[in-house]
Amino acid sequence: MNVDFVFKIAAIGIIVAVLSLVLSRSGREEQAMMTTLAGLIVVLLMLVQEIANLFNTIETLFGF
Repeated sequence: MNVDFVFKIAAIGIIVAVLSLVLSRSGREEQAMMTTLAGLIVVLLMLVQEIANLFNTIETLFGF
């Protein structure tokens, strides 16, 4: 895993946290929740791609 990947996840987390805080302070709790959920989905999709790469590497390594 690359260090850039960790920084991307951290950046998404910071952006989502700030947006959620701003939206909830302005009285838009529903949009804040949807923003948090969208950020979580984006990070999970990134993780799924990395896990798929890991399995492909293991498959190539052991020759399955």
